[in-house]
Amino acid sequence: MHNSSIEEIIRRAMEEGEFDDLPGKGKPLQLDQNPHQDPEWRAAHNMLKSGGFSLPWIESLGEIEVQIRDAHTGLARSWEWYQAELADGNASNQAENEWKRSMVSFREKVTEINNEIRSYNLQVPNDRFQLRPLNADREIDRIINTG
Repeated sequence: MHNSSIEEIIRRAMEEGEFDDLPGKGKPLQLDQNPHQDPEWRAAHNMLKSGGFSLPWIESLGEIEVQIRDAHTGLARSWEWYQAELADGNASNQAENEWKRSMVSFREKVTEINNEIRSYNLQVPNDRFQLRPLNADREIDRIINTG
């Protein structure tokens, strides 16, 4: 089903009053706020999701955000361990090699995530929803400088 078909179904349902007696009418919507999501789409997304439906590109965005968070978390943990080893005077080749392996793994994950981002960018209904691909070196520097 195309986005325009979904929009047409929602528009027709609204005109026919299908949403007039929904539970919680007149009360603030309890939505998980997504900073990348257009505010105009939030209500439609909530209605679809509560009915068991979601737009594929919104689902993809959530998956990408989880992948990014997991990749950052893994690399940050490795950096913290490496720094703890250095602080304890245990600066061994093993600690350095583990940090290097973590960076290689992170770069591989960023490549996979960027492929997902490119696919996601082809799905979104408007350019303003597109995500910028990650720069692995910049992300590594950010973790090093904040950790």
